[in-house]
Amino acid sequence: MTYIVDASVAIKWFVRENLRNHAMALLNRHGGDLEAPDLLLAEVGNIAWKKCRRGEMTTEQCRLALAGTEDCLSALHPMPLLVPRALAIALALGHPIYDCVYIACAEATGRTFVTADERLTRAIGGTEFDYLVRHLGSMGN
Repeated sequence: MTYIVDASVAIKWFVRENLRNHAMALLNRHGGDLEAPDLLLAEVGNIAWKKCRRGEMTTEQCRLALAGTEDCLSALHPMPLLVPRALAIALALGHPIYDCVYIACAEATGRTFVTADERLTRAIGGTEFDYLVRHLGSMGN
């Protein structure tokens, strides 16, 4: 099965955080079948940059996380194709468009979107988009 992942999942492949075991299990089981909008690279880079500023990662670890993220994905979907639908989803949910790009990507590709973002998971719960999204913690180790 192919999944869409976001930065909350991808960063866990390189940093010890809550649910890292789940993220590693997903990568080990589906490593050749993980996709994302190309936005993912900027978001992983931003998380790595923040961690570097806080002394949680070295500059080299940041570079490796960014390069490694791209290596772990079988496809990156271009944002310009996703943004119009992502905006409609953001307006419907009252949720930031950045997260909704992943939902639009899942919808467009017929894939399931996996996230560790609890706020996003709660925002989607009980909506028409609920079937597209699974929280990383529900994926098992």
